[in-house]
Order: sequence, then C-alpha cells, then structure tokens
Amino acid sequence: MQGNNFKGDNFFKRGKTTMINKVVICGVNTSQLPTIKPSEMRGMIKKIQEGDTELREEFIQGNLRLVLSVIQRFNSKNEPVDDLFQIGCVGLIKAIDNFDLSLDVKFSTYAVPMIIGEIRRYLRDNNSIRVSRSMKDTAYKALQVKERLASSSSQEPTIAEIAREIGVDKEDIIFALESIQEPISLFEPIYNDGGDALYVVDQVKDEKNIDEKWIEKITLEDSINNLSERERQIVDMRFYKGKTQMEVAEEIGISQAQVSRLEKSALAQLKKGFK
Repeated sequence: MQGNNFKGDNFFKRGKTTMINKVVICGVNTSQLPTIKPSEMRGMIKKIQEGDTELREEFIQGNLRLVLSVIQRFNSKNEPVDDLFQIGCVGLIKAIDNFDLSLDVKFSTYAVPMIIGEIRRYLRDNNSIRVSRSMKDTAYKALQVKERLASSSSQEPTIAEIAREIGVDKEDIIFALESIQEPISLFEPIYNDGGDALYVVDQVKDEKNIDEKWIEKITLEDSINNLSERERQIVDMRFYKGKTQMEVAEEIGISQAQVSRLEKSALAQLKKGFK
C-alpha cells in the first residue's frame, strides 16, 4: 500500500507509523481520504453486493475515516496504530459484505459495532494473561485440600478453612483459584429449556452504556459533517457556544428568521441520522 494507491482488500502491507496523531497511517494519507455522501451509500452497497469490485474499493476508501474515528478509542492500549487500523479495516469490510439493505439503518451505525468487535477480538487474542507458577501451585494445592476436607467432613469447606490448612491468606486462595479458570464467552449459553437460550451476556449489565454512547457520538459527528457549511456554523454557535439566534444572525450577516429556518433544517437532519 503506497500513499493514495490504497486497495481495501490489500491493506495488510505494514506501514511505519505508530502514532495516531501523524497524518500517515499504514501508508494512507488520512488528510486526503475521500468521503461518500450518505444519499449515495445504499446504492453503492447494492452494486457492491452484486459484484462491482471497483466500486467496493472506492467504498472502502470512502469509509476509512470511520475506522480512524473508532481506533481513537483504543489508543491507550499501547498497540501500534497501524495494527489497529488494519484490524479496523477488516471489521469495515465485514460490515460492507454483511450489511442488510432491507434494514432501515445507516451504514455507519451498523459498521461501528463491527469495527469495535473486530478490534476487541484482536486485543483479546493477542494479549493473553500469564499466570505465575507460584499462583498456579497455590491453586492446585487449594483444590487438593478442598477435596480432602470435603471427603473427611462430607461438606464443602469454606475458603477460610482451605486458607488455614495451607497457611496462606484467604485472598490469595481466591485469586489463585480465579487465575486457573478458563475464560468464558459472553455468548456461552447458561440455560436452555428447549426455547430461547439464556446467555452469559444476558446476565451482565453495563450501567454506563459506553459502547452505545460512543456509537451515538460517532453517528452525531457523521451527521454534522453532512450538514452544509452554514448549517454547521449555526449548530456550533447555537449549541456549542450558547449564542442566541439573534446573536448568530448579527455575526454571520443574515436575518433571525433565516437562522431559525436553517437551525430547524439542521436539527431535522441530525435527528434523521439517529433513526
């Protein structure tokens, strides 16, 4: 991959950049990335899914900014940005191939979770947790003691009893036993009565809804970028700088009625982006 000759399905050639603030990532000049109008996306995807390979490459390039937006979330993971960018592109390509045109949803809304999921899988698979030998030894001793105590008393021993028997702190026993547990997938079924299965993820609650907020933020940024320059200016002055419609009108040299009309139009487009 060299400069702007980027090919979507051939992006796995290694770049040299490792900082997200630099312009070039994996040989791609991010300041010169093209964009695609939302009104053109569905038509392009339909042709791509019918086999138009040239349009596929154009569509991938036109959505690389979406990948860049997502990987910024992971720039604290101490992973080379080039690697995250490449893996994010895998998610983007999967989103293109699997996008269902019958759904009333924007492509970016569908693609962002796919890109995030691909990056998380990469981070999970390439960052295994190594358990020390001493902790493993403690865990196996605890299991042996647990079995022996259970046999002699005909009841399950407590963690405190196991810890006293081995001569270590109760917390050390807990950590040791947890360290040898096999990771379980969030989509592992834990109950099935012949109907719908109950999965681990169904029992996990995220109070902060971080992913949802992140997706909404990217969708909002995407929608704002699709406004006209004048509409973006009005939205910025009204909702980010807190100015009144009259102040905006005076500053940009149009009437208050025009500001009101443009503001309503911009808000309608932004709301549409979240449907």
